Amino acid sequence: MLTGQQLVADINACSLPYGTVAFWWLGQHSFVGKFGDSVVYFDPYLTPNARRNIPPLLKPEGISHARIVLGTHDHADHIDRPSLPALMAASPQAQLVVPDLLKDGLAGDLQLPGQRLVGMDEGQTVDLVGLRISAVPAAHEFIDRDPATGRCPYLGYVIQGHGVTVYHAGDTCIYSGMRAALARFDIDLAFLPINGRDAERYARHCIGNMTYQEAADLAGDLRPRLTIPTHFEMFDGNTADPEAFRAYLNIKYPDLPTCIPQHGVRTLCSH
Repeated sequence: MLTGQQLVADINACSLPYGTVAFWWLGQHSFVGKFGDSVVYFDPYLTPNARRNIPPLLKPEGISHARIVLGTHDHADHIDRPSLPALMAASPQAQLVVPDLLKDGLAGDLQLPGQRLVGMDEGQTVDLVGLRISAVPAAHEFIDRDPATGRCPYLGYVIQGHGVTVYHAGDTCIYSGMRAALARFDIDLAFLPINGRDAERYARHCIGNMTYQEAADLAGDLRPRLTIPTHFEMFDGNTADPEAFRAYLNIKYPDLPTCIPQHGVRTLCSH
């Protein structure tokens, strides 16, 4: 497992042919993706916390190569407010992509110029540094919408570029219309949460995600070239067994490749 500047150096040194993407897992739902020369951070969760089972692999002030930082929703392990100002200062060329409903408030709270944030909502697409980013709703646990504007507080993102298509689901359950919203994309790599939900977690206000079976069945519908289970191990009481996901996928959809991510380890996916 690489951490710190060794991990940064591995990301910088990674050279990819067209049609291949590299990614590194930082824990929870946090990934670094490299599309050609463009480095994208998905939900970077970098703040130390005594409850974390996996300490931060990187310090935000040591990340100078980010071009895009994606935040799916305003929970601390996804839009990490304490670490983002240092990350954005260290990567002055980076833009922070967030749900449009949150954009103005985050710009003020993080003391970032408004032009460094890109707000997105359901069905919108934006082109940044040669990558196309499309926003799809996420149900955490419902498709909540702002009563005044109808905008979504929770999103997933589809990133297209360098000949590959990557779907980061954010935190979500399955909802009506989800498969149709994603079916128009030829997805190469899918990051899907598997930690599930139950009454005990509801009772302590822990909002849930897909179960591992639901995530596998979504992969069965979308047919990505590689499916990665995520959102496990970080916190006791809100996790799932990735081996159960892998076994279920392998039995029900034996032609669909998967692997369990390893922290700070480079993994490749090709179109």
